[in-house]
Amino acid sequence: MSINLQKGQKIDLTKHGGGGLRNVLVGLGWDEAKRGGLFSRPAPIDCDASVILCGQGGHVLNPSNLNESLVYFGNLRHPSGAIVHQGDNLTGAGDGDDEQIMIDLQMVPPMIEKMVFVVNIYDGRMRNQHFGMIQNAYIHLIDMQTRQEICRFNLTENYSGMTGLVVGEIYRYNGEWKFNAIGQPVQEASRLQNLVDLYR
Repeated sequence: MSINLQKGQKIDLTKHGGGGLRNVLVGLGWDEAKRGGLFSRPAPIDCDASVILCGQGGHVLNPSNLNESLVYFGNLRHPSGAIVHQGDNLTGAGDGDDEQIMIDLQMVPPMIEKMVFVVNIYDGRMRNQHFGMIQNAYIHLIDMQTRQEICRFNLTENYSGMTGLVVGEIYRYNGEWKFNAIGQPVQEASRLQNLVDLYR
């Protein structure tokens, strides 16, 4: 049975399903809010979901080599094969998840202590776009073996003026995997590097 999380809530993933959880799908979704204007054709909002990989002390693994430290639309697969992004969705159109990331928890290299899931609006400042123009944003985790949703975190706050969100994180604690619902807005994240820099 899925758990609806509130901001700041944590759950133990290792104990889920009697300790047999291995393959997790992390799905992120959002919709564009309806905008007025009979004749206006605003540019689609391109939200990008990414995973920042952190090591000891919560710092990004290798700031000088983003392919080791980041899984995103420009680097869909971590070298270990444990974290695989399913591809970029340029508009957020349609129902269900807009972007998905697959994780094999048992294959995640030991130097990775934390996987931080973030979303940013590509070129948000230049296009005058922000998360106040987005609605129904969420992150959820699915056990790929049973196809059952483990937990869901709906982001319901007003994120007007913000171009990035730190949505949640999967992290190690005493040898077990846990998930933390974060929902932290970031004012300037038109480039993914702005979010990576938070973890230097």
